[in-house]
Amino acid sequence: MSNTKKNILEIAKQTISIESKAIANLINFLNKDFENAINFILNSKGRVIVTGIGKSANIASKIVATLNSTGTPSIFMHAADAIHGDLGIVQKGDVVICISKSGNTPEIKVLLPLIKDSSNKIIAITGNLESYLAEQADFVLNATVAQEACPNNLAPTTSTTAQLVLGDALAVCLLEMRDFGSKDFAKYHPGGILGKRLYLRVNDLILNNTIPKVKPNDAISEVIIEISEKRLGATAVIENNKIIGVITDGDIRRMLKNSPDFISLSAKDIMGRNPKTINSDAMAIEALSIMENNSITQLLVSDNDIYKGIIHLHDLLKEGII
Repeated sequence: MSNTKKNILEIAKQTISIESKAIANLINFLNKDFENAINFILNSKGRVIVTGIGKSANIASKIVATLNSTGTPSIFMHAADAIHGDLGIVQKGDVVICISKSGNTPEIKVLLPLIKDSSNKIIAITGNLESYLAEQADFVLNATVAQEACPNNLAPTTSTTAQLVLGDALAVCLLEMRDFGSKDFAKYHPGGILGKRLYLRVNDLILNNTIPKVKPNDAISEVIIEISEKRLGATAVIENNKIIGVITDGDIRRMLKNSPDFISLSAKDIMGRNPKTINSDAMAIEALSIMENNSITQLLVSDNDIYKGIIHLHDLLKEGII
């Protein structure tokens, strides 16, 4: 069994080694065609259509997803479907990225003249610079690899990884040239955790929360009832509409332990003074940072000294911010 495990790990390491060397070598293939392709896409008024056949089609689909999420409108078009009716996807002004290791597949040979007849520019990602695709393309991105990770040098492994990396390089270059920032990213990822970290604000999370509050002279029994009923683990202490303190369930437990005659106490006797607060317009991720830095689970929300409510760690957990 140990020999079997050793062989498995050796195979895995060899696979990663072959692919990593091939990826590193792509740096040597970057040339003026890559730069010109980026500039052409930036100046184009159309979309980017990415096409391929077989495993290259799978890579094309992923590149489309990356481009769309980073500010470059893109559409996937399967090369086989394109020559059977889907060529209508390509509109005037669109740029077509065609991916093929050999560059000589039958579907590609049929498809390219049709694209060129419509005066659309073609960017090739290929591992064969002498192929039909390379000859017909306006810009050629070299995705040549020495060998596939497959021991038979047949299954697309290293070659598809190289194609994917060149697609990522295209997307990142376009992203940076467009000054695509975190706010733009949030706009395209509103449902994801990353997006939520970039656009969710404190006010979005406390809209449906109760607003626990007591007065400085309220009895301890009233404080306990307020914390229990509002279910946020704390209550603000309010005087003249301003926050003067906070009482948490932890304060209640310490009081019960240290003050046997707590019945005579009032809210002001056990409240924490100068509580941590946050503005309702602040980002939710900022609230998390304050909680983590101060080892607390709640923050009082205040706008211009006016108490707005409490944001709880559970609010952040519920939205997947953590």
